[in-house]
Amino acid sequence: MSIGKKLQFCRSEREGRLLLVTIDRPERMNALHWMANEELAGIFDAFEADPELWVAILTGAGDRAFSAGNDLKYQATEAKGELRAGPASGFAGLTARYGLTKPVIAAVNGVAMGGGFEIALACDLIVASTNAVFALPEPRVGLAALAGGLHRLPRQIGLKQAMGMLLTGRRVSAEEGQRLGFVNEVVEPSELMAAARRWAAQILECSPLSVRATKQAALQGLTHSSIEEAMNERYSAIGELLGSQDFVEGPLAFAQKRPPKWQGR
Repeated sequence: MSIGKKLQFCRSEREGRLLLVTIDRPERMNALHWMANEELAGIFDAFEADPELWVAILTGAGDRAFSAGNDLKYQATEAKGELRAGPASGFAGLTARYGLTKPVIAAVNGVAMGGGFEIALACDLIVASTNAVFALPEPRVGLAALAGGLHRLPRQIGLKQAMGMLLTGRRVSAEEGQRLGFVNEVVEPSELMAAARRWAAQILECSPLSVRATKQAALQGLTHSSIEEAMNERYSAIGELLGSQDFVEGPLAFAQKRPPKWQGR
């Protein structure tokens, strides 16, 4: 699926090295059914494969919701009992995309509940507007947060705070989310996309190969029980960095007191 192609349930556009992805179902609070998940998976497949794109921002259309999660109304009234597994890369094409080394920023505008919160947790950074609300309310309707929420939230904010959200399904404001540690920055709704672009711009100032090596090592390192094991692991993105032109360019630009010219190779 090509970037920028007109789709039914989401939009994507290039801004230089940045990809902006918008879930475009505001009439359903950007809830996702299997067709929307397939479209988003295609976009992130293309993002992952495109050497000219280095960072992505994911947001939702309108100001009411980032994503209300799974489209239960569609499932109950329109799917006629049909169950579709969706893409192998998970909800929104992200929650099971474990090998992606390019950074993704969630710009959360309004409700991020259930699968919508799980999408945000699967991103590397969360920038939230003051009207953002986060929750994993699945236990309140006899379900469970099986798209990564049960596992990502404890790793990101600690077990006791995570269990306080997971076992109650309670709603958390953007400000509390920042205090808990899963939100990076809280801004007024009118400033949300500017703030997300500012974070993206800071990442884009860095070597893309260094960024990818850092993300891969940090996330894969968490699978080890000790710092020693994590440090002794071999990470493919670090190997790519050490053999790259950018590995030479960075110190050279520093010595010559000029901005580096990153090639991404």
